[in-house]
Amino acid sequence: MITTVVVGNPKPASRTRSASVLLAEQLTGVAPDHVIDVIDLGPGLLGWGDAKVAAAVETVRSSSLVVFGSPTFKATYTGLLKLFLDQFPGATGLAGVVAVPFMLGGAAQHALAPDLTLKPVLAELGATCALPGLYLIDAGYADDPALSAYAERWRPVVDALVPADE
Repeated sequence: MITTVVVGNPKPASRTRSASVLLAEQLTGVAPDHVIDVIDLGPGLLGWGDAKVAAAVETVRSSSLVVFGSPTFKATYTGLLKLFLDQFPGATGLAGVVAVPFMLGGAAQHALAPDLTLKPVLAELGATCALPGLYLIDAGYADDPALSAYAERWRPVVDALVPADE
């Protein structure tokens, strides 16, 4: 299993990154193979054909499991993450990838944002979105029992969808 974390936070090395990596580790039992902090891709995201962006897209496309993490901005995922997702081709850009929509935010009223805003885009790109999205309050994500409960509940599904030897 090749696991990748994609982080759409405009701040490098953010809490979103730490939380997304933690989620990937708890879902798989090991550290992710790749972590793509989208902000590091720079202005190449604003056009087409940038080699660094293309390499990141290929890393995601060749992954078995991808945690897509974003802070909540204006009740949805960031424009930065959208710029990256726009680099994937049509309805098959994430075919064969099991995607986990994950968001951090400051208030509970946005708890449905991963399922209502991020998951549809991932599904539109062809990802397998069998797991519900996860939303955590950013200030206490590391100690939130919802993270480990989510991982415990959904790890068997990840194992069934993505065999360890894949």
